[in-house]
Amino acid sequence: MNDLLAALLLGLIEGITEFLPISSTGHLLIAQHWLGPRSDLFNIVIQAGAILAISLVFRQRLWALASGWREPAHRDYLLKLGVAFAVTAAVGLPVRKLGWELPETVTPVAWALVFGGLWMIVAENLAERRREKHGLSGSELTWTVAVLVGLAQVVAGVFPGTSRSAAAIFIAMLAGLSRRENATEFVFLLGIPTMFAASAYALLELWLDGGAAGEAWGELGVAFVAAALTGFAVVRWLMRWIKHHRYTGFAYYRIALGFALLIALPPGE
Repeated sequence: MNDLLAALLLGLIEGITEFLPISSTGHLLIAQHWLGPRSDLFNIVIQAGAILAISLVFRQRLWALASGWREPAHRDYLLKLGVAFAVTAAVGLPVRKLGWELPETVTPVAWALVFGGLWMIVAENLAERRREKHGLSGSELTWTVAVLVGLAQVVAGVFPGTSRSAAAIFIAMLAGLSRRENATEFVFLLGIPTMFAASAYALLELWLDGGAAGEAWGELGVAFVAAALTGFAVVRWLMRWIKHHRYTGFAYYRIALGFALLIALPPGE
């Protein structure tokens, strides 16, 4: 396949899967099995396209929070975003330095997809019961939610295939932010500084190691734009869709994909 077309397809896959709770890692693993592996720089850049997309989708919300920080509700929300990010950074950086991460090969990713799908089904049902029992009080953004969401992002980094959005959204729903749209918005807003910091750190490491030499910059640009445009469309669609639908369909899809990976691809790939 033409390298430019392959780069375009990978950018589209990143944009579609980064924010849906189905694991961009698992999908890129499948795609790169047939389209050919890509450099670390390529993977960092297409994720940067996703960061740009979500920043644009939530630009009005971000501006409202920043300009209205003197208001108690906005200040409280920003502080909880800050706590969640600080927890992710404080725990995630040592974990990364120690190399605590499963390899991005078929077996661990596939099982993470399967168990993650089962977790989503259980978590959403429990969150629904909590909301029915507690009403509006069952959908509060507490400090506990912020801390647990920060930790969930670290877990997703250690277990490729878990999906950062899935891990964080469903722990938020279980911990008290039981409305899907509220949990999703908080996790997506948190994803902006988290993904930006992670990408910048990885890019700095790569640059210092000389890993950017010989990159096909045209393909990189195509993939970046594709990821940004697709991610923008997907996030806007998802934020409307979840107001009236459950995440269960994504959970079943994850389970099916996980078993398909285990059957179709050799374990070491």
